Amino acid sequence: MFLKRISIRKNGKRHTYWALVKSVRTARGPRHQVVSYLGELEPGERAAWANVGRVVKRPRQTQLDLFDASVPPDPVPEKVEVLVRGARVERTRDFGDIYLGLLLWQMLELDKLLDRKIERGRARISWPVMAALLTLARFCEPSSEMHIADTWCLRTALDDLLGVPNHLVNTQRLYRTHDVILPYKEAIETHLKERFTTLFDTGYELLLYDVTSTYFEGEAERNPQARRGHSRDHRRDCKQVCIGLVVTREGLPVAYDVFEGNRHDSKTLQEVVETMEQRHGRADRIWVLDRGMVSEENIEFLEKRGGRYIVGTPKSMLRSFEKELLEKNWTEVETGVEVRLCQGPQGKETFIVCRSSARREKERAMHDRFEKRIEDDLARLAARLQRAKKKPDRGQVERQIGRMLGRNSRAAGLFEITVREVERNAVKGHLEVTWTKKDAWREWANLSEGCYVLRTNLTDWNAKELWKSYIQLTQAESAFRTQKSELHLRPIWHHKEDRVQAHILFSFLAYAMWKTLEQWMERSGLGNGPRTVIEEFARIKSTDVVLPTSTGRDVRIRCVTTPDKAQRILLGRLGVQLPTRLGEPTWNNEEPECSQ
Repeated sequence: MFLKRISIRKNGKRHTYWALVKSVRTARGPRHQVVSYLGELEPGERAAWANVGRVVKRPRQTQLDLFDASVPPDPVPEKVEVLVRGARVERTRDFGDIYLGLLLWQMLELDKLLDRKIERGRARISWPVMAALLTLARFCEPSSEMHIADTWCLRTALDDLLGVPNHLVNTQRLYRTHDVILPYKEAIETHLKERFTTLFDTGYELLLYDVTSTYFEGEAERNPQARRGHSRDHRRDCKQVCIGLVVTREGLPVAYDVFEGNRHDSKTLQEVVETMEQRHGRADRIWVLDRGMVSEENIEFLEKRGGRYIVGTPKSMLRSFEKELLEKNWTEVETGVEVRLCQGPQGKETFIVCRSSARREKERAMHDRFEKRIEDDLARLAARLQRAKKKPDRGQVERQIGRMLGRNSRAAGLFEITVREVERNAVKGHLEVTWTKKDAWREWANLSEGCYVLRTNLTDWNAKELWKSYIQLTQAESAFRTQKSELHLRPIWHHKEDRVQAHILFSFLAYAMWKTLEQWMERSGLGNGPRTVIEEFARIKSTDVVLPTSTGRDVRIRCVTTPDKAQRILLGRLGVQLPTRLGEPTWNNEEPECSQ
């Protein structure tokens, strides 16, 4: 049984009556049958009937609440006598990081966008609110949908901040949110571009593009994009998809696309460029690309469209600039970094030869390490052949040497290795391994270590501008590191193609919030380490203070913990003011109102 509200208008005034009803089965389905009409009820009477309903309600039985949430609860008086010795604290929940994430969500106006795009429907929790919940989970504590529903939501203040009752959050609802939000991917990307322009005055004349991969747990048989390919995660045993990401010079995400796991990086560029042009027009845009994107076909594609580019080149191209490496006239663009400009054939392109002292030391250390490994392995192989009593298999020995060089390819060209037959103890057919080191390889290594070549069709930029623009490609690489390490993009546990696409979309949204916080911090003089700020906010909790009163009823007040000195400094620099209390005080047998 439950109480049903009946509203009628009489003599221009609305009256509310209550009836005690029960659900009965009929030939036409479940129907409400009135047990008794109760008339109008005073607040105290409603509280008493609500208490009766709680007693009558059977365990494990789903039943409507006796009174609608729209009916005001019995208010707590302004003054009430409190029994201090019985005071207690209950229901401590995560609050600060959720509150910060919600501020970022609203700052990007993603709530307004999704409210405009998606119809409200009849669900008690709207799809935009569910989308916010999933993105907040990815931003604050990345985990599976099952963990979100069964654990994370239960220990957060989401019910207060979003008005989301915990019992209505389940895995099926979360999966359905994936299906509903995914079709709005393009609208979300366009909206974020506009918001970044408004918030940070971001320019889009220079775009950075790079590709990474993320792998699956399981076979992912229902996803045609899941293929085995070059794995940046060093998981060649797993299927994967490739993700191409476009970011601004500040690292703000503009767009992304998902490709088959075995797609080569250079085969993704044209598709991404065409997508950006269809969405934002053929602006005078400069593309900054890693050397993995470089192919003559792609260069020709960009030139035909009037596009401009700054791209890396394969290491082998350094050979063509050996003469320039020997020259002494270099331009210093940064401490330890020097460049030289060289005109390309027909004057259409400019090549930038760069050398870095830090990179030289790194490459030299790698060459030395791999050289020592090869020499030690060869010495062990030679000693083993020297001790061998039986004639060894020549093919097997050569394969061992091949694997040895493959594991240490950086220094493989240094060695000239010979396997020859020798006579030992009057027995022919034994093998001996000898090796020498090539002086020419060593000389070229000493000259080229720390050097690389860029190419561009920009003719009106100086060497420093070209180099600095290319180095900003690290923003795209940083975006991938953040999504994989901080936002846990990998591994992917979903197997259906649409669910995988949605998983990456929510990671993209969380990364947009991450970069927004980073920009916010930078403009507030707090550096650019979002994780530290998120962890500080996460220490701020919400908790219920329960105070027994002389009336025999307990007052429940939902409070936010007072920030400490360090947290107050952060809040002050960011211009954030936390609420001290959530909702109004309520009697303990009534749920407090949710604070939006």
